[in-house]
Amino acid sequence: MSQTKVDQATKIPNRLLSIDILRGFDMLMIILADHFFYNLNLGIQSPITEKLAQQFSHPQWFGFHFYDIIMPLFLFVVGVVIPFSMDKRIKQAPSKASLYPHIIRRFVILFILGWIVQGNLLALDLDKFHVYSNTLQAIAVGYLFCCIAYVHLGKNGRYALFGACLLVYALILEFAHVPGMGQSELLPDKNMAIYIDRLLLGRFDDGLQYSWLLTGLGFVATTLSGLFAGELLKAGPMAKKTSWTLALIGLIGIVLGLVLDIWHPVVKKIWTSSFVLLSSGICFVLLALFHWIVDIKGHVKWSSPLKVIGMNAITAYVLSHVIHFPTLAKQLLFGLEQYVGPLYEALASLGGFLLLYFVLWYMYSKRTFIKI
Repeated sequence: MSQTKVDQATKIPNRLLSIDILRGFDMLMIILADHFFYNLNLGIQSPITEKLAQQFSHPQWFGFHFYDIIMPLFLFVVGVVIPFSMDKRIKQAPSKASLYPHIIRRFVILFILGWIVQGNLLALDLDKFHVYSNTLQAIAVGYLFCCIAYVHLGKNGRYALFGACLLVYALILEFAHVPGMGQSELLPDKNMAIYIDRLLLGRFDDGLQYSWLLTGLGFVATTLSGLFAGELLKAGPMAKKTSWTLALIGLIGIVLGLVLDIWHPVVKKIWTSSFVLLSSGICFVLLALFHWIVDIKGHVKWSSPLKVIGMNAITAYVLSHVIHFPTLAKQLLFGLEQYVGPLYEALASLGGFLLLYFVLWYMYSKRTFIKI
């Protein structure tokens, strides 16, 4: 990892501000929104807060809540950045093989960070350790294969890879034979994706109904969709038509995902192909919206807090999982519990976020950005 001065490229097409703002928006949902709305509903228990809490949690299996877009958006934004970051490296590299140390290094660091934040690595207990069970590890896989595709394949090849990932994964989930169960079904514990995880990961599987190994096909497809968006942005970074093109592609993706859902249901936990299309479509629309507002129209003042978070997104993610900031906030706010009653937990969530934000703001003010 390294510290860098703030890049003046935030003002030029090589680094569009909307990308950092979108990343910050995504991280805000991760580090605050889910537990805040959950605790707010515990305190108020109204139909409105109940709906908000529901939208900031994952469905049991089928369906789609707003919170389901958070992880795909993380992968999507990683893909968006690839054309910007890799082009310069490709031009300066003496050979394609010389690009791999950087790519593999980043893959390994992301995977290890995944072990730290949700793989229970710091528990130093093999019985609690999970080999593959985290968003950062999904990003690592998506990043690795998308970089390889960007280095070795042309546009048509990358489009073909995207389609192949979706088609092959859907066919496996729908028609593969699961030993001891029969034909794979899109149901908990009855599909090939979860079977492979439990077969190969064994005691190191997280024991939940999420899948990771075979689901890598979906992770790669999601990251590739971001790569496609990044190519559009790079070709016309300050063009109004870019926003509209992104929005149109997003709407098409949403429609295709909803149509495919009729036969191949949307299931976030195993990242079905319909989920990839639906979530990637929403990501395209969000990127179009942020690009239009921030880059094209120049409305940036409102977005400063999101930029602070987005410029150190990995730091925010890791810190929020390793340190329970709401607990720290309770040490400062304990006297308020007698006055706010059932809203205390929601207040602690907000206080914890502000503590984390202060750390990120201080890093930003010192022009210190942790890069992998």
